[in-house]
Amino acid sequence: MCYLSARNKYRVEREDRAGKGFADFIFYPEHKNADGIILELKVDSTPKEAIAQIKHKRYDLRFQGKLGEKPKFTGRILAVGISYSRETKEHRCEVEVL
Repeated sequence: MCYLSARNKYRVEREDRAGKGFADFIFYPEHKNADGIILELKVDSTPKEAIAQIKHKRYDLRFQGKLGEKPKFTGRILAVGISYSRETKEHRCEVEVL
């Protein structure tokens, strides 16, 4: 349900090339001052490790304009790490402002 409501406010890209790799999902806001979201999914890991990957691979560069241009987005960039445990079948989530 969250994904469906996000479609009205964001352009959602899956496996989007960003920084030094591919982000699982990037939510580009329709309004330049709204928050952008980078979502990384992990299995048998932790949300902290997912957010660490977002930072290490610089996925946030997708929200910056080209050198010398004004950025297209002026809102916050939220790093969202979601993990799933095969053993316990539990999901965990953490959000951090970059």
